[in-house]
Amino acid sequence: MIRLEDLAIFICAADNGSLSAAARQYEVTPAVASAALKRLEGELGARLLTRSTRSLQLTPDGERYLQYARNTLAEVNAGRDAIAHGRRIVGGHLSLSLPSDVGRNLVFKWLDEFQNLHPAVVLQVRISDRVADMYRQPVEVAIRYSPPEDSSLVALPLAPENRRVVCASPEYFSRHGKPRNPADLRQHNCLRYLLSDNLHSRWGFSKDGTPMHVIVNGDRVCDDGELVHRWAIEGRGIAYKSRLDVLEDLRRGRLLTALDEYEGEAAPLNLVCTHRMMLSPTVKALRELLTERVARYVNTE
Repeated sequence: MIRLEDLAIFICAADNGSLSAAARQYEVTPAVASAALKRLEGELGARLLTRSTRSLQLTPDGERYLQYARNTLAEVNAGRDAIAHGRRIVGGHLSLSLPSDVGRNLVFKWLDEFQNLHPAVVLQVRISDRVADMYRQPVEVAIRYSPPEDSSLVALPLAPENRRVVCASPEYFSRHGKPRNPADLRQHNCLRYLLSDNLHSRWGFSKDGTPMHVIVNGDRVCDDGELVHRWAIEGRGIAYKSRLDVLEDLRRGRLLTALDEYEGEAAPLNLVCTHRMMLSPTVKALRELLTERVARYVNTE
């Protein structure tokens, strides 16, 4: 395999007519520079330079190859510079995965703001409650509830204090009454959801530091959090939703909470990526805007 450093030394030696000059420019010993040239010639199966006591001269093969070597090194350097430039500006393509409910009802509006602020950004958005495999799918950044199961992923908080709440429509509670403790949920029609094919029917709570769980049942199951949300508004049953998802409905009275003296499961909202090197200026700017918008939304009465 041809090494880029060998190409660089060959080009420099050809330009200066001296292998020693190339060695000085790249701060290596003459022996290392000579080995680089021999290695390149061995890879190509051709002699590139003829050596005399005073200078180097290109062979006919060296003359033919020199421009290819220049082009190759220039392309590699251009690619490196493009990446470096991309890491200094907010722009370019960004593929983003969002959960169904908060993605459709909140984040999409904030993405509009983000692109208004940064018109050079091109977004590709995927909306699904299935957890994207960020190593196999073309997704650079995901917004997800709860820390990622894969500890190698980087999770940056957007709403670290967010929790789940028990909620239903006023009509549902008027017909069936409110549960007074988690065990009462067994007597209610609970709207359950599937997360990556796992049925979430074990709802967790805590009170005075004591954790408790209850297995719930109901006549509806869905793998889309937004549909569970709609069922709750329509009075079909009790949902156990992220407070961030249902906050607007709680404020408008379309939904009411129950079991308020119990603390629901933690549901922190995070921005997730595969590595900190993915935190380009574009991703950092997006996280900054989303963090500010989430905080404003949660704290606005």
